[in-house]
Amino acid sequence: MKKVVTFGEVLMRIAPLGNKKLKQSNQLEYYFGGTEANVAISLAQFGNKTQHITAVSNDFVGDAAKSYLQKLGVDTGLIIDSRHPLGLYFLEVGAVMRSSTIAYNRANSAFCNIQPESIDWESALENCDWFHWTGITPALSMNAFQALKDGIEIAHKKGITVSADPAYRSGLWNYGHKAKEVLSELVALSNIFIGGPNEINELLETNFSYDNDDFIKASKLLMEKYNHIEGVFDKTRVSLNASWHKIKARMWNGEKFSETDELEITHVIDRIGTGDAYAAGLIHGLMHYEDTKAMEFANASCALKHTIEGDANLVTEAEVLSIIQGNLSGRIKR
Repeated sequence: MKKVVTFGEVLMRIAPLGNKKLKQSNQLEYYFGGTEANVAISLAQFGNKTQHITAVSNDFVGDAAKSYLQKLGVDTGLIIDSRHPLGLYFLEVGAVMRSSTIAYNRANSAFCNIQPESIDWESALENCDWFHWTGITPALSMNAFQALKDGIEIAHKKGITVSADPAYRSGLWNYGHKAKEVLSELVALSNIFIGGPNEINELLETNFSYDNDDFIKASKLLMEKYNHIEGVFDKTRVSLNASWHKIKARMWNGEKFSETDELEITHVIDRIGTGDAYAAGLIHGLMHYEDTKAMEFANASCALKHTIEGDANLVTEAEVLSIIQGNLSGRIKR
């Protein structure tokens, strides 16, 4: 089995049942999630060995979060207990022309207060094949940025493949550091870039459009500036409304451009975590297949997540491969 290490915040998601708004409901349901944790869970479902490093509250809520990860096959042995609360987010699930909305409560969370020196990266990255990070983590706090930087630097020195999903969120960068400078420093030590012209424009202060020609130009420029990047993998989405999406994937591997066929999701069950499902599918694909099939695996993984309630993708490798093979009818399997 391949070993993948992820690092990032675990959050509790709280939402009214169904498509209700919070003010019309007195019943709530919760899930645990978090971008990098979602990736670890999905990779575990595909049969990989995964370890997620984070900090959670030292109470029954934090215990429940760790139990959730353990139940889904993720190693929690290096998770840190903290006196600070677990981060929360509240979700109202939209439908048709009404968008879903999210409100975060994470400013003083256990993860934002993580102490970089409390993580033994040498031990965590022992016998590791892949390290994955996203731009959400260094945006949360100086401590989270420094801890992530330490992990990436050690992974880079060990020759571990590092994937970067910059995931720029302007509203998160509130502790004094500029996103461009921080993300540029971390991308420079990474090998796989998960993003497209939007993310590249933020890093390079360019103005590439979303079309394929500019995607190729942007990818070439990115790989020229950051010479450790071996491939750029992007997911494109057409949203007809909140319930009906079309997605496909594309890549530039330094030599050729390729893109997948479009997959149409006519009834979105849960939009949260679909980008994480794409990242997990891509990582699994690149560890086990050639890059074109890896891209197809990522796109199919992302499409399937739209049908799964909760933050994490719980489908198996066989289910994803079935989609790649064209089995899209959704007929009952007996």
